[in-house]
Amino acid sequence: MKLGIFDSGVGGLTVARSLQRSGCFSELLYYGDTARVPYGSKDANTVTRYALEAVEFFNGANVDALVVACNTVSVVALEQMQRYSNKPVYGVLEPGVLALQQMPGITQDARVLVIATRSTIASGEYQQRINVLGFHQVEAMATPLFVPIVEEELYDGPILTETFKHYFGGLMRPDVVLLGCTHFPLIDTAISAYFGGAKTIHSGEAMLHWMEQRLDLTARFDNTPIQIMASENVEAVKRVAARWQLDL
Repeated sequence: MKLGIFDSGVGGLTVARSLQRSGCFSELLYYGDTARVPYGSKDANTVTRYALEAVEFFNGANVDALVVACNTVSVVALEQMQRYSNKPVYGVLEPGVLALQQMPGITQDARVLVIATRSTIASGEYQQRINVLGFHQVEAMATPLFVPIVEEELYDGPILTETFKHYFGGLMRPDVVLLGCTHFPLIDTAISAYFGGAKTIHSGEAMLHWMEQRLDLTARFDNTPIQIMASENVEAVKRVAARWQLDL
């Protein structure tokens, strides 16, 4: 299967990394809308317009399906993308929620913390879907400062620690932290350690598991090449991909 991956910028490379390492796909085509990132602070109509322009791009591409790595787009514009796409389109919202439901040792009494961009949190989508599953101790928090911290590769150290204190200082320890932004998996170890070993849910791993349950991914590939494209400064995206250990 040839798979397209769309994100508002470079964060979706964490999803691409999980999919590339799985060996389940013959090729990956990544497109980041770096000219207009971030999406998390934009209104729903603008995000939907950008998402449909991405659909036009992938409609003309040689891929079998499209993964929307951006949580904001998955929340705001997934149905519109599915309507206008000429191939299946999968978002990261449902896989992340179902990963919580299927996590070993986690019951409906667990404390769940969802962290994401402002627009993703404001939509209430994660909170509502998690509540439907019967979880009744759910807290959601916008943590936008983590995005530039990750892009500066500050995966540990005093700046990250102080930002944890800024956001999490007054919280009770969660059992699970759902990482509702594709930048956040790069600091998941630090987040887990801050909360004394809390489990984390990573969009890339959740998406891979969700696809394995629903699609025929029995073929295995020793090498999964990835083509990286962007609306602006593609070489910068490639450099980030190399730093984040994708095989280019």
